[in-house]
Amino acid sequence: MRTRFKWLIISGLLLPTVAMAGPPFITDDPAPVDLHHFETFYFTAGSTMRDGFGGASGIDFNYGLARGLHINIAVPYEYEHLTGSGTVSGIGNIELAAKYRFLHQESFGWDVAVYPRVILKSASDRVGDDHAAFFLPVWIGRSGDGWSTFGGGGCLHNHGGDARNFCQAGWVVTRDLAPNLHIGAEIVHETADAKGGRASTALGAGVTYDLNDHYHLLAYAGPNLQNTGETARYNGYAALQTTF
Repeated sequence: MRTRFKWLIISGLLLPTVAMAGPPFITDDPAPVDLHHFETFYFTAGSTMRDGFGGASGIDFNYGLARGLHINIAVPYEYEHLTGSGTVSGIGNIELAAKYRFLHQESFGWDVAVYPRVILKSASDRVGDDHAAFFLPVWIGRSGDGWSTFGGGGCLHNHGGDARNFCQAGWVVTRDLAPNLHIGAEIVHETADAKGGRASTALGAGVTYDLNDHYHLLAYAGPNLQNTGETARYNGYAALQTTF
């Protein structure tokens, strides 16, 4: 049995001194991790559907390899429960990625980055996709005076079995309510990702609380607005982020 639930391992930069962020949102931002710094997200993410629920927990790791460039690896342990079919779980699709920011707000007015991502074949024969995929998004954003806005999107080459290539786009606005408390709202749209599938559009709200300079709590939740009978009804994400 292969996972039918839509969830996305999310990676990006979230430091207390920077208003812009990727997680906890599905939409990413263009800011890479600083040179020779690293961050780790210990996350859980999931969705509910008409006939069950599913998602993943795991580790999402970023390292600033060069100025304007960070590398990423995400390892999920996926689970799925369908009414009448019980629960299946296992190591899902490991992801490898690299974010490169090639335009800067200081000189261009916006930060702009590419974030190519290779999604490996699932390590389990019960969850995840049994073929590799490639995602190539472009993310843009700008920040200042306690506000940030970022968004963009791209298309995923996902051809295998019943899967089909699809595209995703989203936009986020965030606000600092306090030096250690940040909130935001998101809209994200995805075209159909399987033969006979349907497109989905979702809203979400996210919050980040900085415990100190190195530890941060993240949470996100929101409903799908389109084709909820065939796609997810609600999406959620929570994580402990460490930054060093």
